[in-house]
Amino acid sequence: MAPEKPLCLPFLMLPLLTLLLQQADPRSFVVDRERGLFLLDGTPFRYVSGSLHYFRVPRILWADRLFKMRLSGLNAVQFYVPWNFHEPEPGVYNFNGSRDLFTFLNEAAIANLLVILRPGPYICAEWEMGGLPSWLLRNPKINLRTSDPDFLAAVDSWFKVLLPKIYPFLYHNGGNIISIQVENEYGSYWACDFNYMRHLAGLFRALLGDKILLFTTDGPDGLKCGTLKGLFATIDFGPADNMTKIFALLQKYEPNGPLVNSEYYTGWLDYWGQNHSTQSIEPIAKGLENMLKLGASVNMYMFHGGTNFGYWNGADEKGRFLPITTSYDYDAPISEAGDTTPKLFALRNVIGKFQEVPLGPLPPPSHKMMLGPLTMHLDGDLLGFLDFLCPQGPIHSVMPLTFEAVKQDHGYMLYRTYLSYSIFEPTPLWVPNNGVHDRAYVMLDGVIQGVLERNTDNKLYLMGKVGTKLDILLENMGRLSFGSNHSDFKGLLEPPILGQTILTQWMIFPLKVDHFVKWWYTFKLPKRPQPKDPSGPTFYSTMFPILGSAGDTFLYLPGWTKGQVWINGFNLGRYWTKLGPQHTLYVPRPLLLPRGAVNTITLLELENVPLQPQIQFLDRPILNSTVHRTLSLSPDVQNDSELMELSGH
Repeated sequence: MAPEKPLCLPFLMLPLLTLLLQQADPRSFVVDRERGLFLLDGTPFRYVSGSLHYFRVPRILWADRLFKMRLSGLNAVQFYVPWNFHEPEPGVYNFNGSRDLFTFLNEAAIANLLVILRPGPYICAEWEMGGLPSWLLRNPKINLRTSDPDFLAAVDSWFKVLLPKIYPFLYHNGGNIISIQVENEYGSYWACDFNYMRHLAGLFRALLGDKILLFTTDGPDGLKCGTLKGLFATIDFGPADNMTKIFALLQKYEPNGPLVNSEYYTGWLDYWGQNHSTQSIEPIAKGLENMLKLGASVNMYMFHGGTNFGYWNGADEKGRFLPITTSYDYDAPISEAGDTTPKLFALRNVIGKFQEVPLGPLPPPSHKMMLGPLTMHLDGDLLGFLDFLCPQGPIHSVMPLTFEAVKQDHGYMLYRTYLSYSIFEPTPLWVPNNGVHDRAYVMLDGVIQGVLERNTDNKLYLMGKVGTKLDILLENMGRLSFGSNHSDFKGLLEPPILGQTILTQWMIFPLKVDHFVKWWYTFKLPKRPQPKDPSGPTFYSTMFPILGSAGDTFLYLPGWTKGQVWINGFNLGRYWTKLGPQHTLYVPRPLLLPRGAVNTITLLELENVPLQPQIQFLDRPILNSTVHRTLSLSPDVQNDSELMELSGH
């Protein structure tokens, strides 16, 4: 037998060389306080980032949005992790489908984007309860965002699940997460509990180690209570603010670090009943350029806003309750439908002055579809479906109970009682102490009497015989995500008063509307007798095929008042056509069944139906008195026209 050929020296040295290279050049993202800058793998680095929320974008569209962000010149993406999106019940976790944030992290890596992660536990984000799970309020005495032992126990339990899953994605472990935020704008909260912040910082370090950069973000007025020794301090402000003054204030708390604006506002959110928010392109682009000239790192909030599908919108309290619209378009550089805008090209040009921008054109706008008008068909009033909407039957209570007390997180709940005496003169019905959270639709024997609202002193005047059935449908319009941010319980917080009588002996129906919509249209349940003149909350539906090519579209509900929409069983969100500013709801193409299949749309109209109960699908959104065009403009023609035109609203 011939002797074995000896292994060559280079082959023997390869594992040793690999080990030495890893030791000589480890992956790292750190603050160089001597030079006041970030170092990425030992090299000076500045991130130009944009915010995108995976929970506001259908999973199938994540890659598209991230790819457009990278082509815009960004080198990082910043996003929150909403606790309530992943832990719907204590100890029950969901990271599947649209909740698979690990797939989102991988998609960001494929797009060559680093990640700035903001896991909370509180996130604001104009999201339901600021990302905190509503089941926390089943303990009515809990003090949120403090060192209350009950709150900390829930936080610890959540982070001991989430953070170990995040650990492999940290930059020094080979992933793309370069920094992680602790809490969120805590200096704007009333508590100013440093023990709470120290607890979070210790928890993050224990679960993630010492190598990851931990940071805080606050507005200029929040740095005193929002910053903490050992956490890198950043600030947020918009193009109208005094950059020089605000960065000087930041340097009092972070004197030797690089300048960072963690939320540079490219637009703003919308509230129901107010105008659609827009921000002019020129000051946004100029402000970005001024910050980049200083060497600052910047995250643009938002770069793509997305949609508050279902019941996920939050609310503010600024003297009164302000629920946030279904659209989270934000007037961002990438529109709600994922299309590029002139704002994007203006910002891309600025970024290109400071760092390399990927070559190649951005993708054109997605195909938009028009369809209709379609006539909606009456299925029946909500009260006629109670046995399907609440199959377990009502809860009996002397006094009304809140959503949280009966473990109803979102949506609607019906309160029922009977008049114990006859009322022959119009008698006021009201709820004391601002006890309606948030809208109450009042019916007598199934006939709508009117609406009671949060933060109003309005009363309804009722008459009825003894034994008349009084139903009050309560709508949860979204829990507070900012403002006073106190515990925002939902439902009837106080018993209603009729005349001088406190109403008691309630039957409470927690309604499973989403389950019902799926059951009804999947199994073709027998229809109930239909009232000739529907009054109050009522279900309508229709079925339609798509004969041409399917595309993104915008559902328009002319003449409808207020309610909820489902497409093929998917909860598209709230509409409030009567109030505005949003008049259309974005329908992503993946929600629609392709040619040859039949699609179903379902409405729960809470108040009044138009004489012609029709809907339409448009090829552009209506977000107040403006219609957003979806044009694809190259950088050299970006100033040719604005994206807005009057729609007559």
